[in-house]
Amino acid sequence: MATPPSTQGAPAGSGAPEAIHRRRWAILVVLMFSVLVVVLDNSILNVAMKTIASPKPTGLGATQSQLEWAINSYTLVFAGLLFTAGILGDRIGRKKVLLGGMAVFGIGSVLAAFSGSPGELIGFRALMGLGAAFVMPATLAILVNVFEREEQAKAIGIWVAAVGLAIAIGPITGGLLLEHFWWGSVFFVNVPIVIAGLIAMVVLVPDSRDPAPGRMDPLGVLLSVVGLVLLVYGIIKGGQLADFTDAQVLGSIAAGLAVLALFVVHEKRSDHPAIDVGYFRNPAFSAAIAAVALVFFALMGVTFFMVFYTQSVRGYSALESGLLILPLAVAQLIFAPRARLVVERFGARAVCTCGMLLVAAAMSGFLLLGVDTPIVVLEVLFFAQGAGMAHIMPPVTTGIMQALPRQKAGSGSALNNTFRQVGGALGVAVLGSVLSTAYRDRIGDTLAAVPGLPDSVQRSAGESVEATMGVAEKLGPKGQALVGPAQDAFVHAMHITALGSAGVAVLGALVVLAFLPGKEGSGPAPDDGRPQSREEASADR
Repeated sequence: MATPPSTQGAPAGSGAPEAIHRRRWAILVVLMFSVLVVVLDNSILNVAMKTIASPKPTGLGATQSQLEWAINSYTLVFAGLLFTAGILGDRIGRKKVLLGGMAVFGIGSVLAAFSGSPGELIGFRALMGLGAAFVMPATLAILVNVFEREEQAKAIGIWVAAVGLAIAIGPITGGLLLEHFWWGSVFFVNVPIVIAGLIAMVVLVPDSRDPAPGRMDPLGVLLSVVGLVLLVYGIIKGGQLADFTDAQVLGSIAAGLAVLALFVVHEKRSDHPAIDVGYFRNPAFSAAIAAVALVFFALMGVTFFMVFYTQSVRGYSALESGLLILPLAVAQLIFAPRARLVVERFGARAVCTCGMLLVAAAMSGFLLLGVDTPIVVLEVLFFAQGAGMAHIMPPVTTGIMQALPRQKAGSGSALNNTFRQVGGALGVAVLGSVLSTAYRDRIGDTLAAVPGLPDSVQRSAGESVEATMGVAEKLGPKGQALVGPAQDAFVHAMHITALGSAGVAVLGALVVLAFLPGKEGSGPAPDDGRPQSREEASADR
């Protein structure tokens, strides 16, 4: 009989062979870069929107609707397939899924960089979303299988910090690239990172999977994909139209929720479910999932309007706007890897509640921002927001991953990422709609008072501060009278939207305060708390 791998040098009761345990931090670095490139790409594209809208050869001459779908095609495919990707990783091997996802993401990046039309760009962005959907769940699932329970919180904190860093450096990277290269460089920059990542994964990252996955649940997988795609599509469409009462929007969201309800019923009755929905009966698990969705709802909504505030109202360039977000990333880099220490002392409930309240306070602080407020105020608010998130995401992510058996890590990671993605999409759509409505109501009378401005132009100019500024520029000297009112109207709309974000964060604080365990309530994970035999460790890897 073959000798099982030695676990000498690993922690007592470790399920990780010694060789894997010794290189676990190098593996984490590889996983961080995998996450970074996927998240970076989504934030980097926002900076390139104006350039892509320019006529050829500078850009692609994309319309506003085409630009929106260049972003949303990625989000739609990404969110719709996250859960399926996690399940497949548990069954066929997380390393295989990660390698395949990175390869598809890299191919999509090359094709997107050399797109010849807006339609091609939309299609290739969807292909990138397909690859990203297989990368994100696999990274967190591999992390949980490489690190033992006592180190998982620290590793997850570093993983969360990488996500925060990617959100912040995306606009900076995009601004630098657009100053020196063509618009496609914001996609082509992914290629060397993907190639280096693939090589490092082959050499360093171990494979792992569920040793006893049971039969496939094709109906459950299909229902999850259809339900998530319909739900996210309805959310995106509602945001585009700034009207969630539209029949198409309501129909899509209702159909998505109905299909997901059918998915839950099917999973409860199935003897081989894709995911055991019984985990949601655990209040701590459900609260952690809800906290992920709510904090990203608030974050993405604010990130959406802050770009317009810094560029359209304050006059900063795309690169400068990206640099202004750095305090948010710095705070996460400082605090996220250390959040476990605070949790050990005070418990997840107290830490996450205070983190949510700090995020709410930062959102409320945006009420201090005006047309000429010292920019240092914004920097302090970003730092506070990042510090708050750094004390929310690591504990709740750790709670989610440790609530499920290790062999189901892919499904747990997929649930974490799915709720984060849906929460973020809702934040952009709902808070974006609030912003648009408040701005349109405030600027309407000013536009109506401009002599000789047709009704159709008034309607289009009232859609956003960018649209109003565009009309003001076309009107020449006469249009300068619109600039001040447009900026004031946007700041007013931003304040209303910030209050909405703060309200969502307070709701999140109430959820975690009511349901997350306190310091005394942290129990062992389903598969931790007992040593894993060497035979099991070998089978699981």
